[in-house]
Order: sequence, then structure tokens, then C-alpha cells
Amino acid sequence: MSNAPVPIRIGYCLSLTGPLAGNSQSARLAHDIWREDVNSRGGLLGRPVEFVCYDDRADASLVPGIYKWLMDEDKVDLVIGGYGTNSLLPAMPLIMQRQRFFVGLMGLGVNNTLAYPNYFAMIPTGPDPNAALTEGFFELAAAQTPRPSSVALVSADAEFSRNPILGAKANAAKYGFRIVYEATYPLTTEDFAPVIDAVAESGCDLLFLCSYLEDSIGLVHAIHAHAFRPKMVGAGMIGPQNTAVKTTLGPLLNGFVNYEYWVPVPKMMFPGVQEFLDTYRARASDAGVDLLGHYMAPLAYAQMQVVAQAVEATGGFDDVSLSAYTRSTTFHTVMGAVRFGANGEWAEPRVLQVQFQGIQGHEAGQFQNGSRQIVVSPPDLTSVGFSFPYTTD
Repeated sequence: MSNAPVPIRIGYCLSLTGPLAGNSQSARLAHDIWREDVNSRGGLLGRPVEFVCYDDRADASLVPGIYKWLMDEDKVDLVIGGYGTNSLLPAMPLIMQRQRFFVGLMGLGVNNTLAYPNYFAMIPTGPDPNAALTEGFFELAAAQTPRPSSVALVSADAEFSRNPILGAKANAAKYGFRIVYEATYPLTTEDFAPVIDAVAESGCDLLFLCSYLEDSIGLVHAIHAHAFRPKMVGAGMIGPQNTAVKTTLGPLLNGFVNYEYWVPVPKMMFPGVQEFLDTYRARASDAGVDLLGHYMAPLAYAQMQVVAQAVEATGGFDDVSLSAYTRSTTFHTVMGAVRFGANGEWAEPRVLQVQFQGIQGHEAGQFQNGSRQIVVSPPDLTSVGFSFPYTTD
């Protein structure tokens, strides 16, 4: 008989195919690097770690069955949350029924109404996640001269976009912008010219977009080709953070303003993040994932650091103990110090707005040091000046 320790099995799902595959595959590589790192140091509680990960194909209807299988058939020791609202929210009823400890990755406001005490969100949007995601966009717009006065809200017809749109409406009211147009489009949309035609008819000053990866590309092309020019555009796009989207669009991104969670500026070079990203980038090309990993990878690695610290501190996998510890502790991660607050969100928000400037051509290396995505909010992280109004020149 072998005396080798029994592996710890951690189960979850990711959207490894479908419209979120690019970001999910980046998270998967970050998780694998964490697993190799922790196993090289002897594992958790002296046991090696294994992942059991299924592809939910960005189909929310598959998620409950996956988690039931993980717990009942695979009998994993721990479950963690996958990427985004579309994978997290449908898992919550079963997670709550089983009273499981659950650390999710980047879902926005998943626990706002559920208030499940054992849920924790690895996303730096803080206790008011819907508004925090894009408040910097509206605050920045309100400070411009001449001051914009109106906004159009355009979003994909998907679960992930509902909370950002609620936040955009709250921010519009807070900063005194009139909503003059609101529309959704199917994720299957290929021709975005009619969408932008309708926006142009509204005459909006600000164009708020909430999109996935492929539709972000379609929207940017359509905006660039159209004669209408809003004064600011972007804010809530899930796409321009991804290196493949950046390199596909190249200079067409110049002038867009959008949220980010981590960029390579001095104040965000937290202990361990550069070493981790060096490892990630050395493997990204062969793995066929985002070459730089700025968006997904640090948060995915930090997600596992939180889980590991809780397991080591409590000495096991008791969901109640893990949750109580996580609610009361500051975690030290590659995303810096993280403490959880109301509804399992970060106690303090740390969302950036960046503006794309000076992009030339389609080479990925120009995005590595942050010089092409300038932090324009919050003020303590800003550097080069903000360019207003939006122009394609």
C-alpha cells in the first residue's frame, strides 16, 4: 500500500468555451500555476492539491448540475466559484442549501439580495459593487468642461450586464446625467451599425457600454466607422482588458475609457504579483491564453491564496470555520491586502478607470507596462492627463 497523502480536491466550473472562454482560460492557467506553487511547498495541510474543473460553456443552466455532481459524485473537499455572474449566480441556491464555503471570481453583486454569509467575492468592487464598477467614469465626466449632460446605456442581453446597468443608472442620477436612450442587443449580434445609429439619434454626450469580448470588438468597429462622436465612450466593457481584444482592435481603442482591476503602475505592484506574472507570461503563448494576463490572472491566483490561507488557518475543510475565518481576516495576496465586508464583497473598493492612448499597430508588447492604458481614476493613481472629448483622430 502507498503511504502517499490523499490529494485535496477542489471543484468548480469555468466557461472554457463560449463567449467568455478567453478570460476563463486565463483564470485556469493562473489556478494551475497556484496549484504547482503550493504543491512545490508541500501542498495544503501536507497534502497535494488537485482541481476538478468542468466547462460550463457559458451556459448558466449547466451550472447547478455541475456543482451537484462535484459534491455528490466527485465528492470534492472544497468548491470554489467560477468566473463571472453567469457562472456564480446559478450555483448559489445549491451552495446555500448545502451551506458551503464559496469564494467566487469576479461576479458583480451576486450576493446583493441573497446575503448568504458564506459567500466571498474576489473582485475589487467593494460593498456597493454595482455602482463602484463605473462610478469613476461618471465622476470623471462630471468634472469636464463643458460639462456633459446626457448618457445612453447600451448592453448585451445577458445576466452579467444587469447589475452594471443598475449601477450606471444610480451613478447617472448621482452625478446629474439624463438617460436619453437605453437598449440591449443579443449576444449573437454581428452587425452593430443599427445599434450605433439608434445611439446617434439620441444625441447623447456619454455612451455607456456593457459588453462581452467579441461584441466589444464589434461595437468599437461600429463606433469608429460612424460619424457620431459621443464625448466619452466605454465604462463597462468586458473585453478591452483582454490582450487579444487589445491587439485585434489596436489604435481603434484610442480614446475609449473603461474599468480595470489591476494595471502595472507602481502602487499596484503588490508583493509577489510580478513574479507570478512572469511565470504566467512564460507559459501563456503555449497555453493559448491572454498573453499578458493583467485582468484575470492576478485575481484568479489571489482567489486561491484566500482559500489556502483559510484552510491552513482552520486546519481543515469545515465550511462554517472557513467562512468565519474569512469574514474576520485580512488576506495577503498578489492583489495586495484583501479584507471582506458586507455580503462577502471587499471591504474597500479598488476599481480603476483607464483611457487608451497612443496605441500604434497591433503588437501586444506595447500594453505590457501600462503606457497605453492610462489610469484616469482614482486620482491617487492617475499619471498622464485625460483626453476629452473622445475623438478618432
